[in-house]
Amino acid sequence: MRSVLYLLTTLIVMGLAFWAYRENYRTQATIAEMSDVQHQIGRLREDLAVFRAEWAYLNRPARLRELVNLNFDRLQLVPFGSDQFVDVGQVAFPAPTQPAAAVAAAIVERPAGYPPRRPQESTP
Repeated sequence: MRSVLYLLTTLIVMGLAFWAYRENYRTQATIAEMSDVQHQIGRLREDLAVFRAEWAYLNRPARLRELVNLNFDRLQLVPFGSDQFVDVGQVAFPAPTQPAAAVAAAIVERPAGYPPRRPQESTP
């Protein structure tokens, strides 16, 4: 009876040792994989920093102005002027599908700093 108990105990200890051995190697492989991913993240962050620096370098106003001047005949780009901005009330939106009372109720008061609305002309 004791020999069976010794045999079972030995088999259990060997099984647990095998399981611990496998888990140890699986853990080491996972740690190595995680280290590789961390290094890859670091390289990608460095690449992103380089791309951001290149983007900032290529979008310098002096460089863009020079490109506009070189390609003016083809693109005809001109600087923005204050006459190009209009009030939202001057934009022609499609006619609403809701009744006029519902549209009037949905109008929100304009924030401070906006010029007052111009009275809208009725169209025949």
